Parts: sequence; C-alpha cells; structure tokens
Amino acid sequence: MSLTARQANMHLLWRAGFGPAAGQLHRINITHHGQLFQSLLSASQKTPDDYQLVDETLIALANDRQMLRKTMTRDEKRAIATKNISSIKALNLAWMDDMVNSEAQLREKAAFFWHGHFACRSLNAIHQQALLNTIRKNALGNFADLLREVSKSAAMLNFLNNNQNRKGHPNENFAREVMELFTLGRGNYTETDIKEAARAFTGWGANPAGNFIFRKKLHDEGIKTVLGKTGNFDGDDILNLLLEKKETAHFIVEKLYRFYINEQPDGEQVNQLAAFFYNSNYDISVLLGRIFTASFFYADVNYGAKIKSPVELLAGIRRMLPMNLEKPDSLIVLQRILGQVLLYPPNVAGWPGGKSWIDSSTLMMRMNLPGLINQSDGILVKPKDDDDQMMGRREELRINKPVKNGLKKPAKLRQFSANVDWQKYTANFSSVSKEKLITKIAEVLLLPNIALPENLITRYADVSTRENYIRSVTTHIMSLPEYQLC
Repeated sequence: MSLTARQANMHLLWRAGFGPAAGQLHRINITHHGQLFQSLLSASQKTPDDYQLVDETLIALANDRQMLRKTMTRDEKRAIATKNISSIKALNLAWMDDMVNSEAQLREKAAFFWHGHFACRSLNAIHQQALLNTIRKNALGNFADLLREVSKSAAMLNFLNNNQNRKGHPNENFAREVMELFTLGRGNYTETDIKEAARAFTGWGANPAGNFIFRKKLHDEGIKTVLGKTGNFDGDDILNLLLEKKETAHFIVEKLYRFYINEQPDGEQVNQLAAFFYNSNYDISVLLGRIFTASFFYADVNYGAKIKSPVELLAGIRRMLPMNLEKPDSLIVLQRILGQVLLYPPNVAGWPGGKSWIDSSTLMMRMNLPGLINQSDGILVKPKDDDDQMMGRREELRINKPVKNGLKKPAKLRQFSANVDWQKYTANFSSVSKEKLITKIAEVLLLPNIALPENLITRYADVSTRENYIRSVTTHIMSLPEYQLC
C-alpha cells in the first residue's frame, strides 16, 4: 500500500510529535511530508525556556546551609515533602501542556524519548526540574553534550548513588547504568570495566542546590583500565571512552528505532543509521532528519506498528480535541491509572513500552476515555493504590484518610471533567455531507483500510444536532481498539 499525502503526514505527526492538532487538519492533505518535517524542525529550533516551578521555600532551604543542618520537626518535614510533591506535579502538568500546545512538537517528543532513556526517579523537585530542563534543552542537540550534562545532574547522581562513590569504597551503580542503559548496552563491557570506571567516577557529586561538585579528596587518582584503554582516568574521560565506541551509536539508534519507527528493528537499517549517527558526531537532529525523510519510515510495515503510550494517548486526544480541564491534577491520576507517570519512571530502565501498555484494566480505561471526556458532568476515577505510581505518598494518604466507627472510608475518587472546544474540531467537517461524516472522521483518527462498524456507530450516535452527531461519532471511533495504534 502506498501512503497518500494525508496518511504520510498523519504518520509523521504521530511519530515525530504527539499527533495532529485540530487546527492542522486542513493542511494535512496538501503538504508533502518532507515539507512538514522541515516545518516541525524549524518550529523546534529555539531553545526552550527553563521551567521555574519549584516552590521558593525549597530553593531558599537548599541554599541555606544553616537551615539544612537544623533538626526539623515531623510537621516541618511533612511540609517540605508536600511542597516537593506539589512542585513535581506542577512540572508534570506544565510539560504535558507543552506536549499538547507547543509548536515545538519535534523537541518535546524527543525530550519525551530521552526522559525514558535517562530514566530517573527523584522526589527532590529542585533536582527533578534541573534534569528536565537539561533534557529539553539538549533533546535535539548533541548526544555527547546531553550525556555529559545528565551524568553530572544532581538527580541522576543521587538516584544512582554516586554521592556515595569514594576512593577506597567505590559504588558501582552509576558506572554500571551509564554503560548498560545509557551508552554501550549489555554485552559490550565487562565487570572489570564497571569496577574500574566506578573508580574514575569517585568524587562526583552534587550539593542540595543541585550544582555538580567534584570532591577531589574523594577521587581515586590511581591508574585504571577501561575498555582496553589505560590511564589516570576521571569521569569525563570515561564518558569520552564510551562515546568513542561505535557500539554506543548502535545502542542509541536501535532504541530510537524502537521508539520512533517499529518495535521490531530492521538490522540493516539500524546499522546504516548507527554509522550515520556516529559519523555525524552524535548530532540528534540530523539523525531524526535522516529517519523522518527516509522512504522506509513510510513503509507499510512501520505504519500503525506502535501502541500509543499513555502520555502519547492523552496528549494526542487533547491535541485533536482542544480542551480545558476543570481539575488539571486529574491528568496525573489518569497517568497513574494508565501506567505512565511523567517524571516518575518505574526504575532506571524506564518504561518497557510496546504491548506492556495494554492489560485488561488499562485497555478498558483507554477505550472508555474518549467517551468520558464527552460527558459534560465529568467522571470519577480511582487509581490503583500502588506506591510506585503514587510518588511516595501512599503513607501520607493513609495517615490522612478519615476513619468513622473504626472503619476506613473508601479512598476519595478524583473527578475528571473537560470542557472541549468542539467548534475548533467540528469546523474541519463543515463541508462534509452527513452521509460521509463517519468516513471522513475516521480518516483523521484511524489508519486506512480499517473495517469500521458503521452500523454500531450510527446506532449509538447522537443525532439531535449535526454537532452532537460529529461529537458522538468522534468519541465512538476514538474508543475503538484501533485508535490505540499509531
């Protein structure tokens, strides 16, 4: 099957960004995908503004050594923890808004990839914000720069225990993950390489304000042998050695291929892209240009080959159906229900992706979500009581849960209510006859050649007005299992 211009552009917008926006639909049929990519690239050239959402009290505390040394009461510790959680929530929602509303779709999608690649869990809002700002700033830049900045970030150094890495008592956690998950991949280093590299990273740490510090007295000045090279290496030397290895380019490209193109990589294409990436000195935007303008990217085998992640699903629906949320915090609850909370990956390996996104509970929520958004009175949703998805707040919620007659009340449910700007969406179908509406709506929501259950959609459609008909047909189509693919 040869893709039409519209199909190629829809494919590009879902993979390079978070799907088409309602206001873009009129251009999709008339723009060549090469031109569309160039417009996406151009819109993402400007360096994004840093997020500055951390509570000022936390910043003041991190910069006041005397206050840090003070023994805090239980209530003071609880207040600090609450401010951290609130600040991280604010970061989560601000980034999701940019995924939905920013024209820099290429940058935000790339940042989303690197956020999963350099997976890091931190309940320190200052450190978390700094890491996110670093990733977004370097998302389309040079991988070597990104690797170095992330490796020196307070969030990552603390998460991987390098603050405890010192001469005579090396902690191997940071060195292991840098090799296994961030650069070379398994099988391309030895245990001895990890032990020796850990010695090189001794003394690397960060202060409470999030600044990188090199503690010279804790650094091992001895000779190390890593990846066949011998010298008095420090942490920067190790990162350079890792970048010199072509295996690093191959590992990164294969992971990018799984994210952007297909969960089942084509070995020959990966090899060619890896060589290109290595020879470009790890230029990310040049590599993405090569991918998104290649004929194989638009091949049938790659079209609709991926399951949307929860964040992609939520952002994509919001782009197609512009909306204001009465309670934005409900987005975080939905992330938890669907299994992907921004800024809180399950572990250092990130989210596995693919079919792992779908199980009996998440699939039902995914298919019900579009219809629930269309309900003007909102819905009540309750996430699983899973501490890994509650950002460390399960104990706090249990303490605060009201008790009556010695029995715990059910956990309070969060309301999700969205005010959709339907006019912005329905305007795209103003010249379409009613007989063709289902087909035309499906064209902007689904892959081609899908057998639509038109009789079922028509049976449950709201025919009271033309707009209500478009709204109900849209939400019915978005509720189909096929909408989960991109």
